[in-house]
Amino acid sequence: MQLLLEDLGHHVVNLGPCIAQDEIVESCCKYQPDLLVVSSVNGHGFHDAEHLVRALRARWELAGLPAVVGGKLGVRGAEGQDGNRRRLLTAGFDAVFHDEQGLAPFEAFVTALAADRTPPVPTGSREGAAQ
Repeated sequence: MQLLLEDLGHHVVNLGPCIAQDEIVESCCKYQPDLLVVSSVNGHGFHDAEHLVRALRARWELAGLPAVVGGKLGVRGAEGQDGNRRRLLTAGFDAVFHDEQGLAPFEAFVTALAADRTPPVPTGSREGAAQ
């Protein structure tokens, strides 16, 4: 995920695997990222992610931080994915990506988020003026 995000032009602070929920929340407060990406490979991501995003949203300074989760979120494969997805979105994630989807939906989300955050060119500037 880090390499993909860097290839898309983003700076990444990788906290590593199996990081405690409190450390993730405090790191978000410290670094003020543009996006929190939680990736799960062990099939237990659903439960951990639900608790994490609730803790994240409980902090006023992180209320507007876009947060996504993806990967292997459950141990039952495709079974139950819709219910898990709805619960994670309701808990506070902005998007949920399952490993079966591949990376294209995630890349599209990150690209759209970056486009939304690009400041507009001020009216009357040389860059915006027709030549």
